[in-house]
Amino acid sequence: MAVDMNIQELLVIGDIDLLVHQVQGEWATKNPKILPYLHYVQELKRRFTKIEFRHVPRIQNEFADALATLLSMIQHSDKNYINPIPVMIHNQPVYYAHVEEEVDGKPWFHDIKEYFKRRIPGAYKSHLEKRAPEIVKSLLPQKRELV
Repeated sequence: MAVDMNIQELLVIGDIDLLVHQVQGEWATKNPKILPYLHYVQELKRRFTKIEFRHVPRIQNEFADALATLLSMIQHSDKNYINPIPVMIHNQPVYYAHVEEEVDGKPWFHDIKEYFKRRIPGAYKSHLEKRAPEIVKSLLPQKRELV
């Protein structure tokens, strides 16, 4: 795609250190399955005036993985154009903005924990527990009056 768009300078970021060093020619390639791909990359490198390969640890590459997944789901009629995706970077995790601070200073689960501590046996009954007396009564033999 970069070649089709006539891009002259390219920065390629990868999270597999071995492949980055192999493409740069710093390390030898022993795996015969990778050799055709490596040769193809070497051919592509000649089409750019400047190309740089940089390794980024996988933990720092999660954003790129998410973008790649997102882009793989987008179908666009013009293959040379992709609609821009607005991205906002926050200083804190998103869920942080959705949790209200507790005014009493107790953790969010305090009320739930107290409920289970103080729960009165029988205070909550399932549908079956509520109907159990009726079911048992229906199974018992009925008393009949003699006339």
